[in-house]
Amino acid sequence: MNQSSTPGTERHSLTSRLLKSVAAVEPFEVRAVILSMLYFFFLFGSYSVIKPVRDAMGTVYGVAHLQELFTATLVASLVFAPLYSGLASRIKLSTFLPWVYGFVAVTILIFYALFVGGHFQDRWIAAGFYVWVSTFNLLIISVFWTFMADIFSSVQAKRLFGFVAAGGTLGGIVGPAIATFLATKLGNNNLILISAAGFGITAALVRMLAVEKQKLLAVAGNEVQRTSLDHRLKGNPFDGFRLLLQSRYLLLLALFLLVMTWISTIVYFQLGDLITKAFSSREARTQAYGMIDLAVNSVAVLIQLFGTGRIIKRFGVKFGLLLNPVIMVIAFLAIAFSPVLLILGGIQIVRRVAEYAVAKPTREMLFTVVDQESRYKAKNVIDTVVYRFGDFSSAWVSALILPHGVAGLAIFGAITSAVWFPIAFLLGKRYESESAKSSSLAPGAVRRPDH
Repeated sequence: MNQSSTPGTERHSLTSRLLKSVAAVEPFEVRAVILSMLYFFFLFGSYSVIKPVRDAMGTVYGVAHLQELFTATLVASLVFAPLYSGLASRIKLSTFLPWVYGFVAVTILIFYALFVGGHFQDRWIAAGFYVWVSTFNLLIISVFWTFMADIFSSVQAKRLFGFVAAGGTLGGIVGPAIATFLATKLGNNNLILISAAGFGITAALVRMLAVEKQKLLAVAGNEVQRTSLDHRLKGNPFDGFRLLLQSRYLLLLALFLLVMTWISTIVYFQLGDLITKAFSSREARTQAYGMIDLAVNSVAVLIQLFGTGRIIKRFGVKFGLLLNPVIMVIAFLAIAFSPVLLILGGIQIVRRVAEYAVAKPTREMLFTVVDQESRYKAKNVIDTVVYRFGDFSSAWVSALILPHGVAGLAIFGAITSAVWFPIAFLLGKRYESESAKSSSLAPGAVRRPDH
């Protein structure tokens, strides 16, 4: 029998045709795309399983003192950002990346041992668990998107990043479902074990994807990122901060994320205020949040699978960056005139769908045009330190404004969104410039982002 007609080949061909029709995935990209989706599925699913346990540990420490945990998380992010860069400068990337997730799994097992040993009611251990999970959750997702930008070129990213992001969204559906249905049957400790196992699988998938990256280089030539993982990054632990401060492009990207974080926190405070007033019981409030999350994830995954690539191909990266600022200016004005839960809940769904399905994959595309060192070091600073500073600062500002009413916070949000729009526009233009410069380089060459 001819090899082309064997069952395995036929299945591979069917998969290739299906992915080609759904997301314009080329045959040589199929294995890398599937591994990337599985990677994000297990990564985000594992975090989603442990997130409710983290929140429960926050209540052990004390709800009235959560701002102390937020502050501790910011400090921890400031510590781990240079530590991450320092290790990347001393360990070969192909070894370092899987062990990021392996280390997370080991630390989770240490907390499991502490909780099994009867320390689950210890306030300081509960605080340590809360802060550590809140610190590594941004790091692990940042590493994922860094790796994606180090595998796929800017041209590929426009087609594939939305589709790959669907893996994380599916994990965000399955993870909470596991926690919801098994928490009372298995207990928090066993949920921790499930999460640790998931991160172990994630580490294995990262290793497999590192091998696949080498294969892509051999078969795809200039169509993929021509970088290698078989080396250490040069420099010192503080290079991420230095690279960020030296690049106008990266600073503009950091400013975009900072304002986006402010917008998210403003809506979070508004929603929390209205849900608290609308529902008296914690169970009803949890259900309200759950319905919003379910609606967001269900719609977002459909757009990611079937629409994101087409949207970016048709309208461009700049459109993806501008979409959320436009939505939020209109949304905040609507809330200012009618601050009711139905409107705010609907706006939250629209905002998060647009963010997860379009804005988030688009923002990650921006890192495909920078050099490898900036991807692994400066991006980590932006995704962790800048993000946490945005959380920290906007939470305090929102708390000061909220006593004046949801409408007052909405006006502040509308002004912030209006400022966000020109930042997104300038960032989109700068990306187009950087992309043009990168495409003009010789194969294998790298460049620093524009200074």
